[in-house]
Amino acid sequence: MRFRAIVFDLDGTLIDTETPWYRAARELYSQHGATLRYEDWARGIGTATEVFDPLAHLEALGGRPLDRPALAHAYRSRVEGMLAGEPLRPGIPELLAEATRRGVRLGLASSSNRAWVTARLQPFGLLPRFETVCTRDDVARVKPDPALYLLAAERLEVTPSETLAIEDSPHGATAARRAGMACVAVPNPTTGPLAFPAGVVRLETLAGVDLETLFGLVGG
Repeated sequence: MRFRAIVFDLDGTLIDTETPWYRAARELYSQHGATLRYEDWARGIGTATEVFDPLAHLEALGGRPLDRPALAHAYRSRVEGMLAGEPLRPGIPELLAEATRRGVRLGLASSSNRAWVTARLQPFGLLPRFETVCTRDDVARVKPDPALYLLAAERLEVTPSETLAIEDSPHGATAARRAGMACVAVPNPTTGPLAFPAGVVRLETLAGVDLETLFGLVGG
């Protein structure tokens, strides 16, 4: 096989966390008599949280100060509630198991911080599956910068050309391609409307997709 490693994104890829965050933000805006445009929200998907701060944006729309700490707590609590019981996305458990069985090295590259990543993986017992977990705490710049993917490949002791990235967002896919990796994008309902960069293979689901099929799609 050409590919010796797979590096997964977390948010929206392993677990659809993107949809709860977006739904909760829309609810919050509605409660304050405002509308959250998808175009604004999409700017921040898969990249640094500073790119689009929904609370700062909501405050600007209203033209008056808000109790941001209280809103942030309520917002986060709402998302956590939505995520309770959220399963892994279809095909993920089977793909991870097959990769482990066949000796394909596994890494994770996330623009989120390590505490968030750990909290999402622990309920599924997935932390031991990944030889390396690279987060925003490990790099100076997150996606679409390639640093996270380059770091994952370095830690896995493989070259980017031997590594397949699996993503759900254009920012993440751009990071993978800039790192020199092949990339498969499996959008979720929130990232589905977005356009992905050239060279990215887009799938509707990983359900029923084995490694041979997956690698074959990207020339592996």
